[in-house]
Amino acid sequence: MTEPKWRRPPLFGRVRHVHMVGIGGIGMSSIAEILLLRGFRVTGSDLKRSEITDRLEQLGATVYEGHRPEHIEGADVVVYSSAVRPQDNPETLEALRRRIPLIPRAEMLGELMRMKLGIGVAGTHGKTTTTSMVGLVVAEGGFDPTIIVGGKVTAFDSNAVAGEGDLIVIEADEYDRTFLRLTPTWAVVTSIEAEHLDIYRDLDDLLEAFRQFASSVPFFGAAILCLDDPNVQALMGKLDRRIRTYGLARQAEVRAENVRFEGFGSSFEVMVEGVSLGEMHLQVPGLHNVRNALAAVTVGLELDIPFARIRAGLERFTGVRRRFERLGEVQGILVIDDYAHHPTEIRVTLEAATTAMPDRRLVAVFQPHLYSRTRDFQEAFARAFVDADVLVVTEIYGAREAPIPGVSGALIADLARRFGHRDVHYVPELTQLPRYLQEHVLRPGDAVLFLGAGDIWRAARALLETLPHWAWPKSQSISPSHAAS
Repeated sequence: MTEPKWRRPPLFGRVRHVHMVGIGGIGMSSIAEILLLRGFRVTGSDLKRSEITDRLEQLGATVYEGHRPEHIEGADVVVYSSAVRPQDNPETLEALRRRIPLIPRAEMLGELMRMKLGIGVAGTHGKTTTTSMVGLVVAEGGFDPTIIVGGKVTAFDSNAVAGEGDLIVIEADEYDRTFLRLTPTWAVVTSIEAEHLDIYRDLDDLLEAFRQFASSVPFFGAAILCLDDPNVQALMGKLDRRIRTYGLARQAEVRAENVRFEGFGSSFEVMVEGVSLGEMHLQVPGLHNVRNALAAVTVGLELDIPFARIRAGLERFTGVRRRFERLGEVQGILVIDDYAHHPTEIRVTLEAATTAMPDRRLVAVFQPHLYSRTRDFQEAFARAFVDADVLVVTEIYGAREAPIPGVSGALIADLARRFGHRDVHYVPELTQLPRYLQEHVLRPGDAVLFLGAGDIWRAARALLETLPHWAWPKSQSISPSHAAS
């Protein structure tokens, strides 16, 4: 047998054992899964076990509940999540004491991208869905990509795919300037809006970070920009790299025409510089998803993937967990869970719901995420629910933040009433939501949308579990068209 003329050095050199602090987060778990599938020993810790940590253990990881110095024993490198304060955590402090390399998640993500040709998908809104769509298109094109997404993709049944090909598709998060650690060959920017103002001074500071991200592509790559977004549009004159544009705007190179909505999906014609490539059908609702699909089409064309393959990839896409996820219909009530936590995302999600379900009453149940975001966007949040027939607000999910005096879920509820919403409820206790909804809000035929980036999903699933046992008042009968399927 002939010896090969060259050998490929091992990924990450002599590193064999990676310990991950905060391994249960959606971003950390995707990296952990890639490393496990690449043959690394992975250990990790988190405050609580979860469905995510259970999956990682099934793949071979060792997961500890809680943080203790001895958990890092034998590790060659320690990676910590953005939710971890390295100056306070016993495991990161022990890594420093032992002089074990200690790196943030963003650096590990950057190193994974550096090993391949990268496609980075960034944007204030839509990046998880767009990354998933791009991943499916690239996979359908035969590239066998590695894919790292900030959500569980239905088509993969995972938030990570460890491909053998030379391409990697990564969701590029702007929080904590994480995406500036990446070295993409193709940089997609879906949208830019004021967000993460605990990290960025103002919108101009955020725009500069996105400019740096889009400018990081090499001369043979491209920045792929949504021309419908005015802030993304503003980047164009500041970039010295090749640019491809997409959107509904007539000046976009890749655009959609004849958009039609059909229940929970849509159809449209894909046009490239005035030439029709053909019809596209999506299994997800909303005009925002048409734009997300156009981004994936543009990436596919950059990679010379035939349109038939691009279409096949996108038509396989059935959604991402917690992105307009239909959990089920019981007693005529359709329960939907969505990650929307910014006023624009909420407005777009409710518009999509109205288009998909014109005959249903829409009940929006909102858990604000972060005290600072609630304070900064309080009026925008209060105005975002105009398409909801009923608004129910629960208490803020603080996550990494300490409470801010005067900032609570009641603030949003009060402002919504002041701005003219006629049916607003404030239920501070998350655990009380299912019972309150059944006793005071819901009617047969309603669609109830649980919205937020915290743990509002728990209330959604609890409602779904209790609805079968709920006896409706005799005055509320279930119409045949809304009977449980």
